[in-house]
Amino acid sequence: MRSCTLLAVGLGLALLAGPGAAQQKVSKKVPPVLQFTVNDIDGKSVDLARYQGKVLLIVNVASECGYTPQYKGLQALHDKYAKEGLAVLGFPCNDFGAQEPGSEADIKKFCTTNYKVAFDMFAKVKIDGAAPSALFKYLTSKETNPKHGGPVRWNFEKFLIARDGTVAARFLSDVEPESDAVISAIRKELDKK
Repeated sequence: MRSCTLLAVGLGLALLAGPGAAQQKVSKKVPPVLQFTVNDIDGKSVDLARYQGKVLLIVNVASECGYTPQYKGLQALHDKYAKEGLAVLGFPCNDFGAQEPGSEADIKKFCTTNYKVAFDMFAKVKIDGAAPSALFKYLTSKETNPKHGGPVRWNFEKFLIARDGTVAARFLSDVEPESDAVISAIRKELDKK
């Protein structure tokens, strides 16, 4: 009888704790920059919180721009630093010179065929104008990003996001991904554990 009572008490405690209670983990607070959901290049919904704890290089990209060859440098950064925690995120945008006119399928084919892009690519976004993407609105706002805010001027601007979710640096279009300035900033953030 005593073993039945102990079993019933044990079952009752398990039921009170709820299903999966033993597997429940306390997660760190997700930084504001990662509280967005976007679509990837294949149209699947992606919660940016999945990048929590990584160093991010967020870039607005275009296939028909004078800076398009920077895809090679972005891929090189991905190849060199992904294992250390860098994630390069490409966001195609047609707002600047109409230099990204194709569909997501066209963009994906172009990037993989010409530059062997393996870093994460997303659906086309609006950055300029009345209805910018929520992510880029956050990145460019002087309220949420006082140090590095301001409008995006052209394709291939780069936002470096630290592991804690702060915007650590911003690089204009003419700054090559493999420049000393970009690599030094990435290295500084990766070295922070």
